[in-house]
Amino acid sequence: MTVDIYWRIHMEGDQPSLRRRVRSRGGFTAGGTAPGTRDGRDDGYSHADYMAEVARAAEDSGFVGGLLPNFPHTDDPWAAAATLAHETTSYRFMVAFQPGFLHPVQAARMTATLQRATGGRIVYNVISGGGGPAQLWWGDKVDHDDRYARTSEFLDVLKGVWQGGPTRGHTHRGRFYQVENAGLPEELAGQPFPEIFFSGSSPAAIDAAGRHADYYLSWLEPFEALAEKFDVVRAHSAAPPRFAVRVDLLARESEQEAWAEIEEGWQARPRERDLSEGDSVGVRRSRAFLAGAGDDPRALEVAPNVWGGFSQLRDGPAFGLVGDYHQVAERLDQLLDLGVDAFILAGIPHLEEARRVGRHVLPLLKGRTS
Repeated sequence: MTVDIYWRIHMEGDQPSLRRRVRSRGGFTAGGTAPGTRDGRDDGYSHADYMAEVARAAEDSGFVGGLLPNFPHTDDPWAAAATLAHETTSYRFMVAFQPGFLHPVQAARMTATLQRATGGRIVYNVISGGGGPAQLWWGDKVDHDDRYARTSEFLDVLKGVWQGGPTRGHTHRGRFYQVENAGLPEELAGQPFPEIFFSGSSPAAIDAAGRHADYYLSWLEPFEALAEKFDVVRAHSAAPPRFAVRVDLLARESEQEAWAEIEEGWQARPRERDLSEGDSVGVRRSRAFLAGAGDDPRALEVAPNVWGGFSQLRDGPAFGLVGDYHQVAERLDQLLDLGVDAFILAGIPHLEEARRVGRHVLPLLKGRTS
């Protein structure tokens, strides 16, 4: 069994640890302590330099590639992938993007250019947006289910343009896109089409994933709920996709050391929380699992080593794994037994945790053969 294991590359600035929820590494945050300043002066070490260091560390630690997330407050992942590709040799770049803000013909040309330049190292993380203020930041007022309909049509057009080539153009007259005889130029035709990791928990998302996904990508949830979601995806897919899970890890030599770090971060967490969720079904699912847990961090442990409080210590999904190296590896192996074929792992800070997980957790995975 071959398991592709990716490592998330921060795009929004990195925290020094889960004990301090402040972005002091890279990103656009003013006053960061490192990198960026030394003795109060600019040290010439940029956010891009730090991302490159994370990518190199992840590649050296055995990860096949990295997710480049996409938010209003981050660098552009397409541009970042083009920059970081020169810093690595075989590392794949999973570019997260919302199809609504890029025309499919331009997306095909841009992707083929990157595939040609990198030797085929571009992967898609197709997202359709979570609604609310973040969606309006992009100027997008399309409602939830229509965003997934637009995503599905976008991918139909993109694939048609990709396959059309320079002589057999693609024509499409749809609800969202109108294309006449579009195809890639001869110099870009024939590049490998990127694998598609498709995100979304709603029925509309699952329907679109069944049409287009190579990998259906989910945040970590309680394992039983995750298995049920996978069954629904299979039932709605003519050719069921493989499955991938995005998982944060806090792994240490001992379980006590791991939970001590959680406890310290919990005490230092901001008490005011942003509960805005837009129309994201995934966010609502996560909060439903944790309803009534109270203020005890251990009450958020919904199963051994499966903890739902990460979103209070850093931005991002709620669930992750906490424990010693063997416990965390065992839980990842259990996910493989549920049918997971790929992971996107992450840890704070991204640089040191890539090395730690690569050195101490990945070698313990029984289900990994590559």
